[in-house]
Amino acid sequence: MTEHDEQVALFAFLGYMEGKHPELKWIHAIPNGGLRHKATAGKMKAEGAKAGVLDIFVPITIGWIPGFYIEMKFGNNGLTDKQAEFYHFVASQGYMTAVCHNWIEAASAIFWYLGLEKPPEIQG
Repeated sequence: MTEHDEQVALFAFLGYMEGKHPELKWIHAIPNGGLRHKATAGKMKAEGAKAGVLDIFVPITIGWIPGFYIEMKFGNNGLTDKQAEFYHFVASQGYMTAVCHNWIEAASAIFWYLGLEKPPEIQG
């Protein structure tokens, strides 16, 4: 599997779980990374896309925590310098942050953050 495959699996699982937990439908990806045609990359930059912004946002306030950013990584990959800068900035602003290496880890982190019981599909 690739990082893309893991993120696709995460969003498929979240979609599956929306019936039981409707708030999951607002979790979204932030398409800042990846290779693109130069014209598309230019348009995205003009629209406000920023290098380093993490992959996934959970826009749900829990207590005093305004939301949760997740960066998906595959294998031994770590945060880039720009991602680390963003990660530390949003953490300093009170957001929860995590780096996850597969969809189960990401789903578990989301369910933990939201205070939901982990479904059998992600136990273990």
